[in-house]
Amino acid sequence: MRDTLTGSRIRERRQISGLRQAELARQVGISASYLNLIEHNRRRIGGKLLVDIANALSVEPSLLTQGIEATLISALREAAADAVGQQAEVDALEEFAGRFPGWAGVLAQMHRRVVSLERTVETLSDRLTHDPHLAASMHEVLSTAAAIRSTAGILADTQEIEPEWRDRFHRNLHQDAERLADSSKSLVAYLDDSEADDDRRGVPSEDAEAFFQANSHHFPQIEAGGSGADIDLSAIESAAARTVTKGYLDTYAADVRAMPLDDLQKALAEAEPDPLALAARFSVDIPTALRRLATLPEGYLGRPTGLVVCDASGSILFSKSVPGFAMPRFGEACPFWPIFQALNRPLVPIRKRVVQLGRTAAEFDCYAYAWPQAVSGYNDAPAYHSVMLVRAVEEGAPSAQSVTRVGPSCRVCPNDACASRREPSILSEGF
Repeated sequence: MRDTLTGSRIRERRQISGLRQAELARQVGISASYLNLIEHNRRRIGGKLLVDIANALSVEPSLLTQGIEATLISALREAAADAVGQQAEVDALEEFAGRFPGWAGVLAQMHRRVVSLERTVETLSDRLTHDPHLAASMHEVLSTAAAIRSTAGILADTQEIEPEWRDRFHRNLHQDAERLADSSKSLVAYLDDSEADDDRRGVPSEDAEAFFQANSHHFPQIEAGGSGADIDLSAIESAAARTVTKGYLDTYAADVRAMPLDDLQKALAEAEPDPLALAARFSVDIPTALRRLATLPEGYLGRPTGLVVCDASGSILFSKSVPGFAMPRFGEACPFWPIFQALNRPLVPIRKRVVQLGRTAAEFDCYAYAWPQAVSGYNDAPAYHSVMLVRAVEEGAPSAQSVTRVGPSCRVCPNDACASRREPSILSEGF
């Protein structure tokens, strides 16, 4: 595609230089009609003629043949894919970038800025809705302000108040004002201390996930026959987070014993990783096979692999992310993710190709399975868990005949036609 637009770039550079077509043709020793065919991409150009034209235009020949950098073209393509309510002429994308490199750079920069702001809005929206400490602090501030307003209204609107009652209202007003000041200071201090991206106070599961991520979700001590007790958890400050992490490590150790790494490596060398086939080969349940695949060292599976575990309420219990994969930590996730659909069909293995909408249309192969936990006694209803293995689709892989479109959350999902939308998107055209 690039070399077929060399003529367009020659025409653009000639116009920038202020040369007439006949003048440039005369300088390089060709007819104006032939140069006109070249500039309209009807004649290929190369060799000495290309060098002569580049010298006449005072540019490098590569600028005429290669045009704008591939990164800018890729950025413009992403901007076109993310546009809401607009249909960009993608076929003319490189010609636009070649003719107007400055405007192309501006558009790419604006798209990057929008992407950054969307990510910030998504993070803040999720935190404001679900951070327990922040929610409690906001409730305290708002309820105290309402009490002050009510007391002040009584004092302002009532003409005659008994001295005893007036003094009582004044005391209440003073106490509420002090409480509001303390609550506000506490809230500000919490927000100031929480600016770091790795702040996960009050969420033990995220501390546990961070610990697993720091170890690349792989523990050689356990792989060698050890147990979760052999892992040093001193880096985890919260006692609750250490308890959660111990539980995850015990599950990891059980999966390792059921599917040893050496045996699993031999199985993967014989065929593509198929969770159902591996479960049958090692005589384990499907959740064990899915979890085990997500903990293999880098390079065993050939492409990034993540994992999500949730309970019947849809709350995420554990998550191992992969590039491009975004699922809200606390609820409000898209119900079309296979992990949630599996809860409606327990004990039925589900495999789907998923396209996640948003900043880029990331594509994944997803394997999901829901199963009941052990019950403690008669007449006890089982609690269900669901697990989903997420594998990034390799670039250039053939598209699946059927794909499921999902969004990160309704507030930042561009799919306005979704029948399951819970609230309007802030990315809608009218926002």
